[in-house]
Amino acid sequence: MRFTITFLLLITFATSSFAQKAEVNGAYLSIENDTLNYGIIKMNGNGTRKLKVKNTGNADLIITSCTGSCGCTVPKCPDYTLLPGKSGEIKIVYDTKRIGTFSKTVTIKSNAINNTVYIKVTGEVKP
Repeated sequence: MRFTITFLLLITFATSSFAQKAEVNGAYLSIENDTLNYGIIKMNGNGTRKLKVKNTGNADLIITSCTGSCGCTVPKCPDYTLLPGKSGEIKIVYDTKRIGTFSKTVTIKSNAINNTVYIKVTGEVKP
């Protein structure tokens, strides 16, 4: 009987310790969505979109660079520090003068634990 009670207590303790949320020690860049889908847009239409980001860590987040995989995709990242728990926006502009489907990448670098984050940018431009 003692063995059974001890075993059950041990199992309960082990599973409850695994269920606890791991605390992030440092800045952590959380993104609303890792894919930005423009859908279908008209040629020369509005190619500007915004993507929400948040610092879910416990230290200040500084975004050091944002780059597009080509000149047709231009990101603009916040030029201010995101304090723990605070949000900001990344503005992404796609050049809608090019007809056809597209799949590009935006790379975000920061001082966060996840120091490099990739955003996939997709859609289709129609005449």
